[in-house]
Amino acid sequence: MATKTVSVKKAEPTKLPPNPLQSEILELVSKQRTKAKKVEVLKEYRNPCLVSLLIWNFDESVQSAIPEGDVPFKQNEETHPVDGVSRLNQHTKRLYNFVVGGNYDLNRTRREALYIELLESIHRDEAKVLNLVKDKNLQSEYKIDREIVSEAYPDIKWGGRV
Repeated sequence: MATKTVSVKKAEPTKLPPNPLQSEILELVSKQRTKAKKVEVLKEYRNPCLVSLLIWNFDESVQSAIPEGDVPFKQNEETHPVDGVSRLNQHTKRLYNFVVGGNYDLNRTRREALYIELLESIHRDEAKVLNLVKDKNLQSEYKIDREIVSEAYPDIKWGGRV
């Protein structure tokens, strides 16, 4: 009886379109089966917004200035970023407003109003990511942890951000 040899072709990681959503990057990282592949994808798609989100989520010294839990907002229903829907990476410089010590001049009401405005202006998948990060809960939705982030981005200094 002859045996058949079956060769399995290794699937290359999916390439994302130029300027992908942060949620698309995190989904691609999450789909990788090995730590090395996750690190590779994080390195390839590194951008200031992604790094800020990962620090906010995994650095214990960064605390959200937005209350934990669900945020009432009108979810953007666009399925693709188009006119009228911005990308989270366009708002990276505003993220400091939502962490403790980031902007002392904002009162709680104004800070929360700005956060809701941001959520309503970005793609719904990125709004979901931002809410997960706010509650330091990104790992509940995506298969990523601080160890993977530290290996991908060894230049991140953890702690002492308050």
